[in-house]
Amino acid sequence: MTQPTSPSASLNNPRSWLVLGFFILLVVGVGGLIGTQSIPGPWYESLTKPPFNPPNWIFGPVWFTLYVLIAIAGWRTFAVVGGDWVKGLWIAQMLLNWAWSPVWFNLQQVWVALAIIIVMLATILLFIADRWNRDRLAAALFVPYAAWVSFATLLNLSIAILN
Repeated sequence: MTQPTSPSASLNNPRSWLVLGFFILLVVGVGGLIGTQSIPGPWYESLTKPPFNPPNWIFGPVWFTLYVLIAIAGWRTFAVVGGDWVKGLWIAQMLLNWAWSPVWFNLQQVWVALAIIIVMLATILLFIADRWNRDRLAAALFVPYAAWVSFATLLNLSIAILN
């Protein structure tokens, strides 16, 4: 079995920069597309929200920034030899991330969305734990993501309970 290696040696070539571009386009592009198809509407506006609910305008800039960080961490993770477990975690958190908005805004299933975000948070934390001693930068790029998803989990739970 091949041991995972540090990604630094395989990131400094022109092909690698193209792969980074692909990761950013994929993550930001799919996230943006889902965001435009899952916008807050009258249903969301009618929900009772906790006093710490941020204004709607904050979500776009936050998610754009987080998606870039997620993409860079993914690029670094997929550059290593081996490490299928952590690559699977990265893919899982991304699929859960992309699933949350349609379930919340389109299907209006706040409790199902809560289940999704809890599993997503767990995969994010597992990713950080796995990368911390192998690729500290990839792990660190996920820390703001973990913080935001932790906040979003509390917000999701609060709105579900209030409604």
